[in-house]
Amino acid sequence: MSTGFFNELWISKMMIFRGIYMCVFVSFTAIVIGTILGMFVGLALTYGNMFTRFLARFYVDVIRGVPVLVLILTIYFVLPVIKINFTALQAGITSLAIFSSAQIAEMLRGGLQNIPKGQTEAAKAVGLGFFQTFVFVSLPQALRQVLPTWVNTAVETVKGSTLVSLIGVVELTLVMQQIIGRNFLTMQFYAMAGLIYFLICFSIERGGKYVEKKVAIK
Repeated sequence: MSTGFFNELWISKMMIFRGIYMCVFVSFTAIVIGTILGMFVGLALTYGNMFTRFLARFYVDVIRGVPVLVLILTIYFVLPVIKINFTALQAGITSLAIFSSAQIAEMLRGGLQNIPKGQTEAAKAVGLGFFQTFVFVSLPQALRQVLPTWVNTAVETVKGSTLVSLIGVVELTLVMQQIIGRNFLTMQFYAMAGLIYFLICFSIERGGKYVEKKVAIK
């Protein structure tokens, strides 16, 4: 790479750091909110009555069938029509959280339904209620099964965070576009962005593998 690139990289270092921070902040917040919401929807899919399961299934199927970009644009541009207003950052996080919640709900449903019925029957036999059975028996076993898929969802959320730049959130992609608009070093700075995203996603995958090994049943 030319000396000019490294000079521009040094000049733009604080912008890039802020872009990385915003990318991590948006992705982390979205996956945390999405995980919490997804757990409630997954419980409704698994243990709810017919009406609750119908609503949860409708939510999951619709969200999984809609592109993330459409979610982002709908929440930011369409909801204000009915007086529901979000800032660009709030709209981006909300969209990614909704996207990840549908994925997590479906994977949690699969994990819970794969647990042998004998496990829950044994828990009932020793006097555990529904909540205790879920927390101490069903959920730990389900989490071991869904952890690899959850990691994939976290990675997809990081990738999806690039789309929030389209509504003006100054995350890494938009920062790189601003830098390129000043110095026209297109290939170099987009390659830099790709490397940074790779390192973030690779770190998530390696961390997930480490946790998976730690919680695996020997």
